[in-house]
Amino acid sequence: MTAERILITNATVLTMDPAVGQLENADVLIEDGRIVEIGHGLRAADCDTLDATGAIVMPGFVDTHRHLWQSLIRHIGSDWTHGQYLTGVHLGLSGDFRPEDTQLGNLLGGVEALDSGITTLLDWSHNIDTPEHGDAAVEGLRATGMRSVFAHGGGATMWQLPSEVPHSRDVLRIQAEHFSSDDQLNTMAFALRGPQFSVPAVAHEDWKLIQELGTRVTVHNGDGEWGKRRPVAWMHANGMLNDKVTHVHCSSLAPDEFQMIADSGGSISVSADVEAQMGLGWPATGRALDVGVRPSLSVDVCVSNGGDMFNVMKATISIQRALDNAAEEHAGEQDRVRLSCQDVLEFATIDGARTLGLDHVTGSLTPGKDADVIVVRADSLGMAPLNNPTGALVYSGHPGLVEAVLVRGRFVKRDGVMLRTDVADIQRRADEARDRLFEAALKRESTADARIGGSWIPGIHKVNR
Repeated sequence: MTAERILITNATVLTMDPAVGQLENADVLIEDGRIVEIGHGLRAADCDTLDATGAIVMPGFVDTHRHLWQSLIRHIGSDWTHGQYLTGVHLGLSGDFRPEDTQLGNLLGGVEALDSGITTLLDWSHNIDTPEHGDAAVEGLRATGMRSVFAHGGGATMWQLPSEVPHSRDVLRIQAEHFSSDDQLNTMAFALRGPQFSVPAVAHEDWKLIQELGTRVTVHNGDGEWGKRRPVAWMHANGMLNDKVTHVHCSSLAPDEFQMIADSGGSISVSADVEAQMGLGWPATGRALDVGVRPSLSVDVCVSNGGDMFNVMKATISIQRALDNAAEEHAGEQDRVRLSCQDVLEFATIDGARTLGLDHVTGSLTPGKDADVIVVRADSLGMAPLNNPTGALVYSGHPGLVEAVLVRGRFVKRDGVMLRTDVADIQRRADEARDRLFEAALKRESTADARIGGSWIPGIHKVNR
């Protein structure tokens, strides 16, 4: 037997490729890290066979925006507003992260993501004040074994808002030393603060730096009160919109700004669960669809919310359907739902890959693409009988059902267990790092009452413009 050839058999296969479709009792053949064939009764000699009877096989989820370093302080802000998050994290805890803490946060968050079936993730890394932090963040991402996009977003000194500090030019060194090829499993993007979180002169300076790098761009636009100041219109007027820009959130943008995004060929990343929890505004799923932009999905911050795509999908569809139903409540009963489970599953896979510019290698089970594949059990009491696979995944799926995960044809999880041997050690180190961070926080005025347990509520940070 050779590990380079894998045959997954007897599964309900959701390819997310319209040319291949959905297959029952089907097989997937993988060789040298790529999908070779999808069909029935496939045969292959000298291969590793995984019987997926009673399971769903599909592409791994794609998370298009997450601040992985915050994994060390997960759920500390589950009862916080956005303003309290800015105070507690960006004016507080973030300043005490050492390079090794940033590395560990990325490793912990990435392994958690893989365990729940997320095989591709954009790390919106905005706590890298020093070159050492930058190197550590990249090292932590690589150590996860997942496909990732490292979006360089500067550090704590750049997030005293509105920022007058230009983006660190160390990003050029990071690119040269760590991301010399677009074919590697880990690639790079630029995390832009844009007009919402920096003064105009800095926004222009940062855009010039992007031209030097030549990378894709991800920028927060339209989250809460700041988004009402027409940041997309400002970017449009200053020549900063194109098809390489992903606009994160978009909850509080004006209607014409959505059309500007669509006209530019830009993409949108929705974080429905966080947007609802932190008061950033109604998730923009429907408004993106109105202008012909299929959004991708993202977890955003584990400081407050859960880190799996099942939760994100459920929040996305539930909130948008509630908005659609409310709009129709005086006009009679709707004759169909606007947003389907298939739509949301595509947002979480192939549309996410398009957003990151990676749809040529991942996001669907297509012969020739890399084998980023997950196997989800569908024989549990909450899933069986499997009458509607997409509906079951969106409404009843959870990380505990993820039986196997492959990244570029390599198993990182099998039989429901992560294959790496250091999971317990990562968790132990995370506890120790968390304890040190909170000891340091007690010495800082803005976080002098910081504590774990759920009762710490920071003051609200106001941004003066």
